[in-house]
Amino acid sequence: MKRKIRFSLLYRDMWQSSGKYQPRVEQLKAVAPHIIEMGCFDRIETNGGAFEQVQLLYGENPNTAVREWTKPFNEAGIQTHMLERALNGIRMYPVPADVRRLMYKVKKAQGVNISRSFCGLNDHRNLELSVKYAKEAGMISQAALSITHSPVHTVDYYMDVVKHIVDYGTDEICLKDMAGVGRPATLGELVRQIKKKYPGIVIDYHGHSGPGMSVASMLEVARAGADYIDVAMEPLSWGMIHPDVIAVRAIMDDAGFDVPEINMDAYMKVRSLTQSFIDDFLGYFIDPRNKQVSSLLISSGLPGGMMGSMMADLKGVHQGINASLKKQGQRELTEDELVVRLFQEVETIWPVLGYPPLVTPFSQYVKNVALMNIIQMTSGKERYGMIDNNTWDMILGKAGRLPGELGKEIVSLAEKLGKEFYTGNPQDAYPDELPAFRAEMKKNGWDTGPDDEELFELAMHDRQYRDYKSGAAKTRFEAELAKAREQASPQGAVKVEVTTPAPAARNETAKKDDPSVKPVTAPAKGKIYYNLYGEQTEPSKPGDQVNAGERICYIQTNSYIDEIISPWEGEVSEILVAQGANVNKGDILFRIREQKRKPGKKKRS
Repeated sequence: MKRKIRFSLLYRDMWQSSGKYQPRVEQLKAVAPHIIEMGCFDRIETNGGAFEQVQLLYGENPNTAVREWTKPFNEAGIQTHMLERALNGIRMYPVPADVRRLMYKVKKAQGVNISRSFCGLNDHRNLELSVKYAKEAGMISQAALSITHSPVHTVDYYMDVVKHIVDYGTDEICLKDMAGVGRPATLGELVRQIKKKYPGIVIDYHGHSGPGMSVASMLEVARAGADYIDVAMEPLSWGMIHPDVIAVRAIMDDAGFDVPEINMDAYMKVRSLTQSFIDDFLGYFIDPRNKQVSSLLISSGLPGGMMGSMMADLKGVHQGINASLKKQGQRELTEDELVVRLFQEVETIWPVLGYPPLVTPFSQYVKNVALMNIIQMTSGKERYGMIDNNTWDMILGKAGRLPGELGKEIVSLAEKLGKEFYTGNPQDAYPDELPAFRAEMKKNGWDTGPDDEELFELAMHDRQYRDYKSGAAKTRFEAELAKAREQASPQGAVKVEVTTPAPAARNETAKKDDPSVKPVTAPAKGKIYYNLYGEQTEPSKPGDQVNAGERICYIQTNSYIDEIISPWEGEVSEILVAQGANVNKGDILFRIREQKRKPGKKKRS
């Protein structure tokens, strides 16, 4: 008798790995019946990851989105699953235990059947509560191994993690090959050992196709005993995403497995609807290069799912780096050269940072350190001069145990800065917070919602939820979309207008009559700093001079610290944001009157 291989459609991850946003709830409701009609999926990944946060960024309620999206699959007998990051829940930084516990209760009530839980460091202690809380809520617990390739990430290493998560009571194990750099033979051996020791455990393989190896890995793990394979479908398959279900089915069928037929009429309908979502607005936020396979990812180990944000980061600093190089009389870098330099820097620093698997959020942390190092070294400074607080938490052990040993230079830097290493259970460092959020909702007259689902959203995504409630999120997204459409329209086309009036903001002032006065805006939501590590970097008053490519301040987001670079040489006309101020993406920070510096003009005071 042929052994069954079952497929899970990663509809959420397809979008997250290709671009910035997810489909809106009405789009998801439109495509769901046709996904069901395809008849080849036992499971659908519906939410988790950035899904809920994206709905808030639209100015829409994520609880409504999850319920409406999971409902048709529940009715059809297809299991739904979500992705969560253990200690980090469904955000980029640690979550208190009471908020984590509420998450499973809420998502189960909304129609989610399976919780796929991963710790980016593979610290089993962070997975213990994920398993406990998921099963307590009545969900299937699927604990994931964050797969990567390094001298420390051996089969024995992963089997030690498996032992602990099985002891905690996980129902299933996922091999989460987020970068697609797991070697097929090694992954096959890992599955064989898991099945030999725990024959009743269900195994799911999740492999991105970025470097081109995941199809081979799928065949190897299937032959070794895997039960489920995660797949994607056109027009979002391949590239930085997942292989298409048609190709995977054909491979498995040829290898002698029992695989379901695909209703091709329904496939084409899903394909067409997905393309219509891209054409509607989502395509404005998809980098075309995310559709490409790149073997460059093999050496760096970076996941395809973060390529969109990485390219955006590179574009943001490219001009400043080249301005610095030009000032030093050095050759400017092309974008491709900068990409290669970034990958090489990741390779260099990854062992120094203790080999954290490059998965969200740790892939972002390592990438950010690498990017800051390039900026620092371009300016003639040393590595590791700009490390944000979340990355330090990872280094110091507050996020969990690192797989490898830290480099001596990082240990020495931590000691120099007076930082203390944390050896306790990571969860203990983050006390409960639900009572404070419940009090905030009561004060504001906000309903906590069925099963406290609104309370959960505030506690998990507090800033985004407040912006959703105030209407600021919707206004900001509509403005962003209008700008994207305007930039994509042919020259002379009618401009798209934002229908929702923008709220009054402290720094959204009228345009200056002087065309030489140009705004410098915040590239992301975060906190503004003018000096770090004892440096004085800011123009202190109007009239100070700045150079093109010169750092004028820093911005700290939840995940990284970035430099804000002046695109122009000239005189500071206005400083609109003070030290420590919180800003939104697009807020005006400075106005600079573009000009050449006058001889003898004072640059700083």
